Amino acid sequence: MRLSDFDYELPQELIAQRPLVERDGSRMMVLERRTKKIYEKKFTNIVEYLIEGDALILNDARVIPARLTGKKETGARVELFLLEAMGGGRYKVLARPSKRLKKDSRVIFDEGVTAEVLEDADFGKVVQFSAAADLGKKLRRIGKVPLPPYIKRDPEKADEERYQTVYARSDGATASPTAGLHFTKGLLSAIKDKGVNIAYITLDVSYGTFAPVLEEEIERHRMHKEYYKLPEETAEMINETKKRGNKIVAVGTTAARVLETGAPAGEGFTDLFIYPGYKFKAVDALLTNFHIPKSTLLMLVSAFAGRDFIMKAYRSAVEKNFRFFSYGDCMLII
Repeated sequence: MRLSDFDYELPQELIAQRPLVERDGSRMMVLERRTKKIYEKKFTNIVEYLIEGDALILNDARVIPARLTGKKETGARVELFLLEAMGGGRYKVLARPSKRLKKDSRVIFDEGVTAEVLEDADFGKVVQFSAAADLGKKLRRIGKVPLPPYIKRDPEKADEERYQTVYARSDGATASPTAGLHFTKGLLSAIKDKGVNIAYITLDVSYGTFAPVLEEEIERHRMHKEYYKLPEETAEMINETKKRGNKIVAVGTTAARVLETGAPAGEGFTDLFIYPGYKFKAVDALLTNFHIPKSTLLMLVSAFAGRDFIMKAYRSAVEKNFRFFSYGDCMLII
């Protein structure tokens, strides 16, 4: 398939720059795969699409303050975006501006933290931070919420709460699993009260998930590996749900990728790339936000619902002024 098959026109004013006042106040576009119907509901109506015995799978990854601003010894401003902890105070990072940071360059931050560039990586750079003993605490103090680049403002205090899901608990993500941002604790309680089982996986969402596809033939694209964990109790719940004939509802493309990785319970790294032609083994329904043109996330939902059906839905979402991307509205594919 061609990269251009996943392009669409998006007016910039539809990219949500801030969350709604209420987490669960979003609009929800519903796509019925069998009937090819597309219609609108409120997000809180999601309870109506779940029945007793279904399993709702949530990604409990917690976003770390991964955006660091410092200065070179020359005084030039530099920003580092943490991608992956490599142990011993070493991190893989994205640097901006990248060309200014050569091997052995040092970046100076608050709290007495410095970072020395060790080498170029396959994606970004590898740096060595000082203060390795209490580095994690210091990075949390000097770092900022890693809002995606299409949000054209600096992070605010409110983002520290609203760019996290209410069930986030596993530190390590550098981007939010945004389909889960719509849930409140009250709504999750209502879902449980209906007899729906809620289980958790972890996928440390990183920039790799959102990295641009540079190959025109999308089959040539290679995903960057991301850490995941599939707990034993979640694996057991999935198996029991399938045996009963109930459905597995993945909240977000991140949860879908872990479930479709197909490994037994445990942890590891996944670079699974899902695009049209892929046959889903575990996921029966998918809650997801609206995705960037030409992105691997748009390719995944196109694999789940059909490319033509998804592109039709996206055109409708634009016409009806849905809010797009991380702080935007959502889509339920059933």
